[in-house]
Amino acid sequence: MSTQASRIVDLNADLGEGFGQYRIGDDNAMLSLVTSANIACGFHAGDPEIMAATFSRARENGVNVGAHPGFPDLWGFGRRVMPFSPAEIERLVAYQVGAAMALAAYSGHGITYVKPHGALGNLTETDADIAMAVARAVRAVDDRLAVLAIARSVLGQCATDMGMTVYSEIFADRAYTEEGRLVSRRLPGAVIHDPDMAAARVVRMVEAGAIETQAGRMLPTPIHSICVHGDNTHAVHVTRRVRTALEEAGIVLRSFVNSPA
Repeated sequence: MSTQASRIVDLNADLGEGFGQYRIGDDNAMLSLVTSANIACGFHAGDPEIMAATFSRARENGVNVGAHPGFPDLWGFGRRVMPFSPAEIERLVAYQVGAAMALAAYSGHGITYVKPHGALGNLTETDADIAMAVARAVRAVDDRLAVLAIARSVLGQCATDMGMTVYSEIFADRAYTEEGRLVSRRLPGAVIHDPDMAAARVVRMVEAGAIETQAGRMLPTPIHSICVHGDNTHAVHVTRRVRTALEEAGIVLRSFVNSPA
């Protein structure tokens, strides 16, 4: 990663994750802090009303938007692996990207990228068949869309090999194994709730151009975007602290679609 690119980074969050009368997180507050928003497409969360409203608020805040497709698992919030074949996953993703494109267009704020959610996203870290299914779905629906992939993931490599635009993200509030993979949410310490800890760690990673493991190893990777999950009670506080720490370190916050790839 170049020195110039390392001083510019996107800050994203998963938003629009309510359903019907149920609301999760404070999307309005998050949209005042992030530069990109990954909008749920109705399968793990979200519905047409929430999608349209969230796309509209993102437009008003000048926030870049992307589709956030996941498994059709409202009960489990898309965080449970479901036994779909790669071909079925390809069509599930295509369906959701199409829905996001429609509601985004309706709201006057088109999507520019796709980021797989939850268990589906985690599978694309290491499973080449599923990573290829996701990349094929995105390219088939609109080959202008970029892929926002977990740093050092198979998805990033697959989409790159297919000639797609790929951006790599790290997580402010998730721990990494010594192999550079996300620690399973089933394990203690997988989610980082302390805002100061998350912020200091993010600055170290961006400045180093590397993932920081639980043992403190630094594994080199391009970093185009930083994700803070928007569905928990600490989200706004963590995001605000991360944003402040990055700015204090002289790192410019800018949507990755307007930054060097």
